[in-house]
Amino acid sequence: MKITHRPVTVVLGGLLSVALLQTPGSAQGRQGGQAGAPANETLSQSYRGSKARDWEFQKVAPIKVFDNLYYVGPGNVSVWLIPTTDGLVVFDSTQEPLVDHVLDSIRKVGFDPKNIRYIFLTHGHLDHFGGAGKLKQAAPAARIATLEEDWQLIETFYKNAASGRGGNNPNARDPGIPFTRDLVIKEGDVITVGKTQIKVYKLPGHTAGSPSFTFTVFDNGRPHKALIFGGPGQRNGVEGGTQFLESIRRLKGKEFADVEVPVHVHSWLTTYPDERGGTVFEPAMQLAKRQAGQPHPFVIPDMWKKWLDRAEAGTIKYVEEAKAGKAAPVSN
Repeated sequence: MKITHRPVTVVLGGLLSVALLQTPGSAQGRQGGQAGAPANETLSQSYRGSKARDWEFQKVAPIKVFDNLYYVGPGNVSVWLIPTTDGLVVFDSTQEPLVDHVLDSIRKVGFDPKNIRYIFLTHGHLDHFGGAGKLKQAAPAARIATLEEDWQLIETFYKNAASGRGGNNPNARDPGIPFTRDLVIKEGDVITVGKTQIKVYKLPGHTAGSPSFTFTVFDNGRPHKALIFGGPGQRNGVEGGTQFLESIRRLKGKEFADVEVPVHVHSWLTTYPDERGGTVFEPAMQLAKRQAGQPHPFVIPDMWKKWLDRAEAGTIKYVEEAKAGKAAPVSN
């Protein structure tokens, strides 16, 4: 395994064969109105809305989305797993009390958590990093990695939590097992794990860092370029909104024109919702019904471009309102 601090052309790989292992029994195929959720909520929306603190409801079964990409998180925040020829790569970690569920999900899809080599954190908010300490306990050799700016957020959170002042999520029930600064990644890094290459980008606006990652996924051996966008919603007024607008416009440029698979950090994007009603469970249900020869429901380059257009327009409005002192907070 190696890290290079220079841009590398990643050979794009094919999509992964997607098999939906199962969704929660009470929620399978649901589009709203079940298990106490409002009728107008999609399943993904319920996970982040009315059922956000229903811990049993959150324990969705893992999903094989591509040959080399699995969803192993709970319902409200994504945890993605890439198995490689030299160990496992995990993106984000959720937070307590759902971290054991992530570990169990990794085992259910046939892998041993002790073989995790990297835990990449998409930004320094507790719902994304709060479980990293427990994952590290399960895999002592794993490296926890994020950008400098997000390491600062994580360190501030634990410093404040230790002093009783709370962190960047004062409503959190459990801050998790604290961990110390490990690997600082930066724009242009390429992390090679076995035959898998993961390239790092800095796309701020949700936080001052918000690392994002490109890699290749395979659908029955056919390659597609995937992108994890580290923070899909602007925050922090004019400064954060302006940063986010620049990040969106960068994503719309030639540099990312070949992205086919957006891999989202939440199943429901509260700031700019996905037109399907969710980014994980709705396409996963389509995937479970997919017939030979049909397109993969996570390979959506045109839909991704439309989402970027909506995010750009919304962010322009947000910045204008922030300048006028009217911008509302967002929660993605």
